Amino acid sequence: MHGRNSQLFLINSLTCGLEVCLAAGTIFIPPKLLEAGVEERFMTMVLGVGPILGLIFVPLIGSASDGFRSKYGRRRPFIWPLCMGVLLGLLIIPQTSTLVGLLTKCECRWPQVSLLVFAICLMEFCGQACFTPLEALVSDLFPGEEESRKAFSLYSLMLSLGGCVGYLLSAVDWTPLDTVVYLGGQEAFIFIVLTFIFLACLMATTFICEEQTGDVEVSRKAKSTTCFCFCPVLPRLKLLPRTIFSLLSVDFVGERLYGGVPSENPGSLGRIRYDEGVRMASLGLFLQCVTSVMLSLVMERMVLCIGPRKLYLSSVVLLAVSTAVMTVSNSVVLVTIMVAATGFTFCTLQILPYTLTCLYHSNAQVFLPNERDEPHGDDRVLLIKSAEIPSLTTQKRTNGCISGTSGGTLKTKPLQSNIPPASQSLDLHVSVTIDPKPAQPPALRGMGTDIAILDSAYLLSQVVPSLFMGSIVQLFHSVTIYMACAFLLSMVAVYFSRKIVFEKADMEACR
Repeated sequence: MHGRNSQLFLINSLTCGLEVCLAAGTIFIPPKLLEAGVEERFMTMVLGVGPILGLIFVPLIGSASDGFRSKYGRRRPFIWPLCMGVLLGLLIIPQTSTLVGLLTKCECRWPQVSLLVFAICLMEFCGQACFTPLEALVSDLFPGEEESRKAFSLYSLMLSLGGCVGYLLSAVDWTPLDTVVYLGGQEAFIFIVLTFIFLACLMATTFICEEQTGDVEVSRKAKSTTCFCFCPVLPRLKLLPRTIFSLLSVDFVGERLYGGVPSENPGSLGRIRYDEGVRMASLGLFLQCVTSVMLSLVMERMVLCIGPRKLYLSSVVLLAVSTAVMTVSNSVVLVTIMVAATGFTFCTLQILPYTLTCLYHSNAQVFLPNERDEPHGDDRVLLIKSAEIPSLTTQKRTNGCISGTSGGTLKTKPLQSNIPPASQSLDLHVSVTIDPKPAQPPALRGMGTDIAILDSAYLLSQVVPSLFMGSIVQLFHSVTIYMACAFLLSMVAVYFSRKIVFEKADMEACR
């Protein structure tokens, strides 16, 4: 157990580093895109490209990692390339104008915008996709329900801690430092710090021993396809899109509560107010992660005292209440408190869905039943010669029935009541029950595939608002619609939370 705990800490160090980069890096994405001249409706679409790519490739990554074999294990060969994508995005985003200036003499904006969009999409996709094999790796080491709950409590703790560091880096004004001025400003300084943090966390994964492969046979069967018998329970577990409403809350605070204008030039009054709003929103998200860290430490005890169903449902209801308050409030303090309160929801979503997935796999016959119809015996009536019967079966007869070597049973009924000697030929109606060949066991999904299904629902929840939110904002001419839509989607999440399977008795309702 001591060795596995060390492995868990090393895995979650990368989880923490990823969240630091995504939290701090993505804070600068909306103002960076707006500053480059991207319209607000297109800005939200850019934010949706990463989740769309995730919907396509995350299930493939999860399924492929289930059946992959190498001396580095199953998951790490997928983790490392995705981390390289995150690292490349961190290096490009703050230096887009410099790189474009070195590569082309064109004074138009589209090369810079194209490179910036590419780097953002690369970082967002690789960062979010990387969580799937990381979560599967945690499940490999801690497959049981109780131990997985403890493992994912630490996972949530490290994830929230990474968010704390990332948002705190964004909330602090580093411009008075001489080093910041020398490196090219606050954005460049933060991205350099993020690069070194991420590299240190990535190096920790080289010390992870090859993971447990207790579901080797399952993963071999699941290698050729992504999903064999899709369970509708999994997507319901994780429906509160954190990354997009996190990002949009930055724009919400900067524009509505502070009256800032992100498209104005740096140094102007509107831009200064917007930057102040971004830092205040970062502070609120920092407090959200602090709340999540504190609750991660006591989550296991809360599950035992309250129960997973009530705990999960209450966290989603709290999200709905918080977004409703933020929709109607103009108070910076109250909005910040509501953002911090949603840390409870974030903590729950990082523990219970994955714990329940491990529960489903620990008792797959109950929670992941085979939905294929079992083949039945084929009853046929044949007209054959009595002399032919011995050639089809053995000579074992019981109560007018002849047991066949093929596994079938021949039930004979003579045409006449007077049966002639056996040496004579007689036409018989023979009812043959032909037993089918033993059915092959259905191919089961591996843990990585189910984790991918779970994360795909999370990605889908980001695609919908990112594609349409910008157009909706332009239609209503107010960023308040961000929180109004968040409230409506939270109510949808409350509805689906009531249909989650927490125990065996819930399977009847699922069917």
